[in-house]
Amino acid sequence: MKVGVLGTGDVGRALGKAFVILGHDVMMGSRTAGNDKAAAWASEMGPRASTGTFAEAARFGEVIVLATLGIANEEALHRAGPAAFAGRVVIDTTNPLDFSKGFPPTLSVGHRDSGGEQVQRLLPDAFVVKAFNTVGNAHMFRPQFPGGPPDMFMCGNDERAKQRVASILEDFDWGVIDLGGIEASRYLEPMCMVWVLYGAGSGAWNHAFKILRK
Repeated sequence: MKVGVLGTGDVGRALGKAFVILGHDVMMGSRTAGNDKAAAWASEMGPRASTGTFAEAARFGEVIVLATLGIANEEALHRAGPAAFAGRVVIDTTNPLDFSKGFPPTLSVGHRDSGGEQVQRLLPDAFVVKAFNTVGNAHMFRPQFPGGPPDMFMCGNDERAKQRVASILEDFDWGVIDLGGIEASRYLEPMCMVWVLYGAGSGAWNHAFKILRK
């Protein structure tokens, strides 16, 4: 499978590495060609990894991972061009975090809208699935916890797209919880804040969510 990753930060590099480990071809996209962080990542990852612009990575990927800053999504998608995403599964890993008043951040949108819904509106011909937004990048791939594998929550409007993302999550060793349509991002994005506030309060960042059943 060909995977386009939009974003050169910790999340983009972690997920890109995971896809390469699983044998997929990955292109990491950035605002401009020749990004230093993308080039260093590709050099470390080997022949299955390459770099390009946002637009090139979007055109490359059968599945596209959106891993930019949540508040920068609109700019990144505009640079890539919405047409490049038509018919593609887009995994939206982002949260609309606003750090303008310091740490911890706040959400720049919520309750009646969400970052996930905004991404779907910006990419009307793509199949957006929110996932990977409720855990830190260090545990996104093959998470190891004493209580067993944690659960990854996801949502999106297209059932086949969610089935594809569920398969990816299972390959990454996650349990999968489908919360329905993309509007469920209104609740998943605040879950990121729960994750952040717990980490800030405890001084540790090695935690994840799991549904317990009886």
